[in-house]
Amino acid sequence: MKPTAVLYLTMALCIAGCATKPLPPVVINIPTRTIDYQKEVKPLLDKRCTVCHSCYNSPCQLKMDSFEGTDRGASKQAVYNSSRLTAMDPTRLFTDAQTTEEWRKKDFFSVTESTVTNGLYRKGISLVRADKLLNSALNDSIMIQLLNHKMKNPKSTGEYSPETDDLTCSENQSEVAGYLKKHPNRGMPYGFPPLKQEEFEIIAGWLAQGAKGPDADQQATLISPKAPDALAIQKWEAFLNQDDAKHGMTARYLYEHLFLAHLKFATPTNEYYELVRSKTAPGQPIELIPTLRPYDDPGVARVHYRFRKIYSTIVHKTHMVFALDEAQLQRFEELFIEPEWLQPPHLVGYDQKLSANPFVAFEQIPPSARYQFLLDNSLYTIKTFIQGPVCKGQIALNVIDDHFWVMFMDPEHDLSVRYPGFLKVNSDRLRMPIEQGSNQQIVSTLTDEYRKKSIDYYRARQDYYASHNYAGLNYDSIWKGNNGADAPVLTVYRHFDSASVHKGLLGNLPKTLWVIDYPLLERIYYALVAGFDVYGTTGHQLALRIYMDALRVEGESSFLDFLPPEKRPETMQAWNIGTSLERINYYPSSLPVQIPFTTGEPKREFMEHLVKQHLLPATAISFDPINYRPGELGYPRVPKKYTTNDDYLRTLGTFLQPGTPFFSLINDHNANLAYLRIRLKNGKDLAGSIVINRWHDNVAFILGEDDRLNPLKDNADIIPGLIGSYPNYFIDVMEEDLPDFFDLLASFDRKNPQDMARLAKYAINRADDRLWEAYDWFQQRFYADEPIEGGLFDLNRYYYNTQ
Repeated sequence: MKPTAVLYLTMALCIAGCATKPLPPVVINIPTRTIDYQKEVKPLLDKRCTVCHSCYNSPCQLKMDSFEGTDRGASKQAVYNSSRLTAMDPTRLFTDAQTTEEWRKKDFFSVTESTVTNGLYRKGISLVRADKLLNSALNDSIMIQLLNHKMKNPKSTGEYSPETDDLTCSENQSEVAGYLKKHPNRGMPYGFPPLKQEEFEIIAGWLAQGAKGPDADQQATLISPKAPDALAIQKWEAFLNQDDAKHGMTARYLYEHLFLAHLKFATPTNEYYELVRSKTAPGQPIELIPTLRPYDDPGVARVHYRFRKIYSTIVHKTHMVFALDEAQLQRFEELFIEPEWLQPPHLVGYDQKLSANPFVAFEQIPPSARYQFLLDNSLYTIKTFIQGPVCKGQIALNVIDDHFWVMFMDPEHDLSVRYPGFLKVNSDRLRMPIEQGSNQQIVSTLTDEYRKKSIDYYRARQDYYASHNYAGLNYDSIWKGNNGADAPVLTVYRHFDSASVHKGLLGNLPKTLWVIDYPLLERIYYALVAGFDVYGTTGHQLALRIYMDALRVEGESSFLDFLPPEKRPETMQAWNIGTSLERINYYPSSLPVQIPFTTGEPKREFMEHLVKQHLLPATAISFDPINYRPGELGYPRVPKKYTTNDDYLRTLGTFLQPGTPFFSLINDHNANLAYLRIRLKNGKDLAGSIVINRWHDNVAFILGEDDRLNPLKDNADIIPGLIGSYPNYFIDVMEEDLPDFFDLLASFDRKNPQDMARLAKYAINRADDRLWEAYDWFQQRFYADEPIEGGLFDLNRYYYNTQ
């Protein structure tokens, strides 16, 4: 290592004035060489800071997935606020302010500058002048104070929940000192082991050298003509910005559905882009139109759709990849441009209520085109409401069960597609709470206006299908997929306040299943994605939760319509223990049954026939070989010899069945997803996910969720690979220790100190010194397994207790 200098962090420098006694001076050895942000600092920040500081749920709004986010700093205002009566001003990075000075005016304070610089700015001194006054001062930033405190107090004790803890969000020296005095074990990283000494010195050196970021040309808003994606961008921007109304309305529809996507062109580079609305035409620097929602009035006569490169670190929880290649362009032409529309193509305005109702705003586009677009991209579409604006997902997620499968109505059998007039007649019933905007008050939700409209539509739909399908529905009514890339069946896992979506059938037969048609899919998307405002009032978010409850019943009911009539109410009641069918507004269809069921388990029989005889073979959808158990078949026996990776995971599943001691260990909502590493003797380590499915008697109510849980019915699925975005625990087992590990699971007693000690050998607590090594291994394995879909995991919800 090159010679080091001694950096004295003296808090006596309080030019801005100190309210309390300053922290004592700190001596740190740092490199004298120039620290390279892009090569040294950013990778370190990503794997130790961004893992908790990204998206809307970043503690103190400190987003560290980009230099701009780190430079913007933190705020005392929380994005997630369950008692907000008026919508807060949005604080979207790269959108709602463009410079550090603008963010300071929005009450964001620096975490990298000297705390004195912050104080000078508060006194009205500009940032430029403050830097000149302090050009020879030493860095005593909030970041270095919190990191250094953790280096001196490395052990984490107690409980840590950064999303729910009462954080001070200290903005100056005295607040940091007061916070650390009150919480001496809450330096950074929060509740995790400290940085290594060399890592700490790199960060300290970077801060002392001015915390500079990448060169300006690395963050250019105009893509260079020599860039690998330049030709693709030129072609796509030409398609989206043609002058005729047909292309204009097509581009508008696509934008409203792709504004959250991470768009990838067909080039070898792993670069991603976002589709934005701009005041400027292609070829010019983007001048962003920063509306809150994608369908809001842009306020300009002509909108241009542009591609803006994503420079931030890709985090998995918001990483929804959408491919834009030549085949996709041809598909859009085939779906939207070539067919004759229901009306002569014409541009539509942005009236608030009109644009919030896609069935009216886009009624000129054939529903067959709109629905097929959504089906072609069914995995992406469902991901948007699971991984979209609701990073902290109670609003979207405590309305669904922990595990269910999703299918889709075939377009040829979807009556809203076959008879578009049905949508026009019911357009008023298809209105959603999003037309009220972000400031909806709680009192307005008491009338349940939109839920009532949704229920009216649901009843009209049920009657309409009964009148047009005299013989009932059959397997052909389920979309089988058109090619191998399609996802006609999806698995949704809820991990308490996050969730994940997967192509195919994971797990055993779930309690509930959904069948989604075009009107339901479009409403789910607009209500919970395009129209959802994370900055909105409690009333806005409550209204959408209530509305989504009705949509869930509609989706479940659509599946039940395939079963024998006498089984429909009986099954719906079994899915809603503790409440009445009248209270959830269930309206059973009068459709007869067309499928000749031959067993007493029509739900299972339906799925087994669908998978084995109906779905397009090219989709390669089959039952989960590890977790699915046909009929009454019990858990598999432990094999005498492990020959495949599935053998290891299947064996693990036998020790994680309902009622086993393991479930007494993970009996709260903070333990839903664990990552497993088995270190095999052949050097090819196995990675898997343990998913806990918590049984809910019903999910019909907003409050009292814990009272409706039944731990005796909980189950676990063992999934090859790493799924989800928020691991709650890491488990690391050597192959030779598997017998002891399995024995521990079979006989575990949490009151037995010896069992707890054995468990600590395999399960890595957040305070464990092995934590970062384990995290790095799982993260790198995820990147290797998923080079396109992979992103940075989030540790905000790692198991909270250090004991």
